[in-house]
Amino acid sequence: MKVLLVGVNSRFTHTNLAIRYLKAFTRDLNYTSLIREFSINDRVERIVQEIISEKADIVAFSCYIWNKDYVKQISNLIKLIDNNVKLLYGGPEVSFDSEKYLKDSLSDYLIEGEGEETFREFMECIIENRSIKDVKGLHYKENGEIFYGGKRKLMDLNNSVFPYTMDDDLKNKIVYFESSRGCPFNCKYCLSSTIHGVRFMDIERVKKDLKFLVDKKVTLVKFVDRTFNCNDEFAMGIWEYLMSLDTKTTFHFEISADVLNDKQLKLLEKAPKGRFQFEVGVQTTNNEVLKNINRFVVFEDIKKQVMKLNEYGNIKQHLDLIAGLPGENFESFKKSFNDLYTIEPDEIQLGFLKILKGTSMKDEAEKWGIVHSPYTPYEVLKTKDISYEEIILLKRVEEMVDKYYNSGKFKTILKYFIPKFESVFDFYLRLGTFFYDKGYLSRSISSVEYYKVFLEFNEEVRPLDNKILKEIVKFDYLKFNKKKWMPDFLLRDSSKNLERYLKDSQKKGDIKIPYKDYHLENFKLDIIKFLDNGEISEGEFYLIFDEGEANNILDISFFIINKNYEKCK
Repeated sequence: MKVLLVGVNSRFTHTNLAIRYLKAFTRDLNYTSLIREFSINDRVERIVQEIISEKADIVAFSCYIWNKDYVKQISNLIKLIDNNVKLLYGGPEVSFDSEKYLKDSLSDYLIEGEGEETFREFMECIIENRSIKDVKGLHYKENGEIFYGGKRKLMDLNNSVFPYTMDDDLKNKIVYFESSRGCPFNCKYCLSSTIHGVRFMDIERVKKDLKFLVDKKVTLVKFVDRTFNCNDEFAMGIWEYLMSLDTKTTFHFEISADVLNDKQLKLLEKAPKGRFQFEVGVQTTNNEVLKNINRFVVFEDIKKQVMKLNEYGNIKQHLDLIAGLPGENFESFKKSFNDLYTIEPDEIQLGFLKILKGTSMKDEAEKWGIVHSPYTPYEVLKTKDISYEEIILLKRVEEMVDKYYNSGKFKTILKYFIPKFESVFDFYLRLGTFFYDKGYLSRSISSVEYYKVFLEFNEEVRPLDNKILKEIVKFDYLKFNKKKWMPDFLLRDSSKNLERYLKDSQKKGDIKIPYKDYHLENFKLDIIKFLDNGEISEGEFYLIFDEGEANNILDISFFIINKNYEKCK
């Protein structure tokens, strides 16, 4: 008996945790199980070819909103090629309305909810040629009819088997990891709200499993726990352990900022820079809207704790907003965006409400006038409070924020432009509209064009001093891009003679420049004063850019250097 466990991930860098759990939990059974992972960027034909070539008896798919259509196409082609291959579905996308889903698909079996124990019992029955009718959590077809073994109780999480092995190639992968299941909160739009309570793994086992990943030198471990810090003792125990390790691995946690207490903050202040990154779901700063979705928090509580973490400067923070929530109109979302922007997190994600099967939000959709796409990812199209046209405007804002704010490569340009608009939101909306009007949202533009567009935007939307703007654009461009070539729309103004003089002086020890490889560029305004306090003053000076580290920039007064330089001509 051969089973192929298939994960169609949203990106190549992702790993599928679910199929690894199934393989690990049945490792001792007398059958052959293989894991194959693809991404939604792979051609369906190639995926099918590789699946068929394995000649498996059963092909099991892990189903999510991002791969549902791919799995359907792949399944149809498999059945056309070899109808003897049995198909098994599992995952959140098929765990609700399971009977209907199985009836409308070509799948032969479907696992509802948690899969480990159900899959093990199913495989035992198949291997031993026993009836599967009493397998809890399993739906199956027989002679055109659908049968169900009944609901299964939630498993003891400590009975799960660590899903990664020494043979796994995890290089350059985002490795998913869990230490708990469930969520203490009851947000109406979230699938976690369908299961009450939180189950934790034994903390010593969690430490052991994490050490395995650290020893494999995994770059990023992403915890899938819904609210990692909901148990104070557990969260602090894991954080403290990870802080004690000598590793370059980064650990990503989804936390609730409003329950961060003084003990947690005191511990996190000591975390090595880059060791942790946090994802914080703000969703909205409108307290009435928060109540509508069963989130009983106050934005000011979130802001207070997030800003404390910001002060430490050692933890990257990613904050989320959701558009289309019940009761929130365009102006309310605009305020939420402006409120959140004042925190200045490392990244801001603008998401759009998804109406998922099994959630209470789906049951309340009509109450709030929510119209959503019937196709994955079931995203909101409009509500009684926000129109489709307004949703489209927010999509443009999302693209601008993701490209210009989240990349971190345009900070000086944003600092120059944003104060010229009524609010932060107005700037991003106007920029997004400009992109749309120019057709830039409907085609790919080069990384260089993302800088050039600000000069066009400046001329057509908010005419400012173009000479000053070019210097600011040049600064951001040189900080994050190759220095040896300068695009035509920026002025190159460097001195090869002065650069040679600096290198000679550095060798002699006359000038202490702590860089091995640097690039020198002349600027016509005081960019350093602008970075510090927003002041712009005229004058010529040089900046030295470290070729190997974007954050290392040394400003050297043109006149101080030139005083010595003139003597050496």
